[in-house]
Amino acid sequence: MESKGILTKLYSFLYIRGFKVWTSYRTQVALTILSWVLPVFTYYFVGTSLGNSLVERIGVKDYTSFFVIGLAFQGYVSSIITTVSGRIRNEQLYGTIEYYVLSRSGVTSFLFYSAIWGFAVNTINAFIIMSVGLGLGIKYDINWLSSIIISVLLILSTLGLSFLSAAFTMVIKQGNPISLFFSTFTTLLGGVVFPVTAMPIPLTYLSYALPLTWALQGLRGSFLDGEGIVQEGGIILVLLVFNVILIPIGVLAYKYAFRKAREKGTLSEY
Repeated sequence: MESKGILTKLYSFLYIRGFKVWTSYRTQVALTILSWVLPVFTYYFVGTSLGNSLVERIGVKDYTSFFVIGLAFQGYVSSIITTVSGRIRNEQLYGTIEYYVLSRSGVTSFLFYSAIWGFAVNTINAFIIMSVGLGLGIKYDINWLSSIIISVLLILSTLGLSFLSAAFTMVIKQGNPISLFFSTFTTLLGGVVFPVTAMPIPLTYLSYALPLTWALQGLRGSFLDGEGIVQEGGIILVLLVFNVILIPIGVLAYKYAFRKAREKGTLSEY
């Protein structure tokens, strides 16, 4: 019975509230896909204009494959975090968040299933970007086991950050610094379109405090060079540490913010 309930929730959040609503706005879908594809060509022509010799100075052999993997998987961080915080914000505006509080699932379950929709959207995003990369001449040598493990660990760490972002939204309503940072600055600091070693040393150290930096390093190895879990063992261990830290912090922060909002009677305020 419980598994049936989970499948019902997945159907409701992924198909009815997610995919069905998303595809009903066809212009928005087309513009969203363009927003995924255009940066690929932008960085492709930038890399082409710089020339191989200049690109190799920053330690990148094939710049196209480097940024394609970066753009494909950075979206997991930005989309999941913005989806969760945005969903909380919308429910506050619509005045419906209290219904989730009173429901059997609870608002925590609501956040979890909202994050799954962010994951689903970016899976489409990643597939499209990597397909474009294939058309641009990238040759993938994929080790599926290590790729899946690193991707799952990245998503789980992002889930912890999304709960932390939801905690800020619950309290301050607008101007979420967590959502802004991980949806915008990770492109700069996460090694998405250039290696972090090309930055000033203080920023390089800061970038290594982000799970995305480690995940992209591992994913480039598993997708482009066929590296398995033995070669990726160190990166997998680091990502596990991130998860052990970020998931409990995110859940505790969200529960604390939720409790305080209820005590102050500001839960549905916007």
